[in-house]
Amino acid sequence: MLTLEKYSVGVGDRFAHQAKAQLRAFELAAAAGVSVVPVWNKSHREHTFTGSHPQSVWDAAQAAVQALSWPGGWHVDADHIRMETVDRFLPCSDFFTIDVAECIGKPAPAADVAAFVARHPELIGKVLVAGIGAPLEIPRAQVERVAGKYLLAVQEAGRIYRHIAAKKGAGHVIAEVSMDETDDPQTPPELLIILAALADEEVRLQTIAPKFTGRFNKGVDYVGDAAQFEREFNDDLAVIAHAVARYGLPGNLKLSVHSGSDKFTLYPIIRRALRSTGAGVHLKTAGTTWLEELIGLAEAGGDGLALAKEIYAGALDHQEELCAPYASVIDIDPTRLPTTAEVGRWTGEEFAHALRHVPSHPQFNPSVRQLLHVAFKLAARAGTRYTDLLKASENTVARNVTENLFARHLHPLFIAP
Repeated sequence: MLTLEKYSVGVGDRFAHQAKAQLRAFELAAAAGVSVVPVWNKSHREHTFTGSHPQSVWDAAQAAVQALSWPGGWHVDADHIRMETVDRFLPCSDFFTIDVAECIGKPAPAADVAAFVARHPELIGKVLVAGIGAPLEIPRAQVERVAGKYLLAVQEAGRIYRHIAAKKGAGHVIAEVSMDETDDPQTPPELLIILAALADEEVRLQTIAPKFTGRFNKGVDYVGDAAQFEREFNDDLAVIAHAVARYGLPGNLKLSVHSGSDKFTLYPIIRRALRSTGAGVHLKTAGTTWLEELIGLAEAGGDGLALAKEIYAGALDHQEELCAPYASVIDIDPTRLPTTAEVGRWTGEEFAHALRHVPSHPQFNPSVRQLLHVAFKLAARAGTRYTDLLKASENTVARNVTENLFARHLHPLFIAP
């Protein structure tokens, strides 16, 4: 069976130019004694926005692996696929993030809910889970409510998984089920019920992405109660271990943290939990490599800086259009957005400082960062003008990409004492 390694990080590469620079960060982690594998991911929506196709992700990843003689594992993720989008990813992906968000909350047939509850009397009452101090108290009514909310989504996950497994062979598929794109976070008891339902559907998932408490905005730090997140994260790890033993789910099943890039507040919490439990984790970054490209172009000056400023101006003019698809995962303060004229006077260094995610820097501007995060469509529209500048400034761009991924992500999450 194709098995996802213990520590993995999903890396986006909007324009398929930074796979080598990303992989160098994993080389640095390996040199520091920690094995982390890259999972290159791109969604159907992102391919649509940039005019690319799934095979381009595999090709770029494979070229980087060969160029650097990377000896470790690596994977390509068909990110947030649904039944109507999965087929084009089948030839060139081995990791599939199954997105069933549209089915969450749609009521399952009453007969299906009743059958699920009847199959799982062990979920009702006091449930002892090793690693959680007190028993989980799960009334029958809660099992019925949770099943009613999630059973249809789980059944859809099963339908998509079986379709993928039939085409590729079950032993050649790494499956993740995404439950994070919903309004309410899942509690540990809810996660246990969902895992029991996925086992019923015989989904051999190796990661699950629940929705955690707090806000996981794109490209900026966590907003929420870190202490509460720590309790939930540790309880979720315990629930997963319990479900693996009780329901025969894959032994390497682990949590997946979506929009996990730049969550600097949470990395020490996650690192402590992994070390204390021996669990693995999959952290999916949120396409922030494209921001490092912009930073590199700005630092290179000349035409690169000019295009970076044009992209900001276009983003400011089309803010509503660009932000609409990401409204639930960004919080932009319009009063913090400088005018086009102001940005036009910035040096490359000033542009880079405003965009680079170093919260302690006095020029860092999280609203500028979030706006530009969703503005990658404007770079796509620039076409070869943008990609030619990436090639011309390759060293500067690559340095920023590698430094961001290693120093601000891999090191604090896996390596720091």
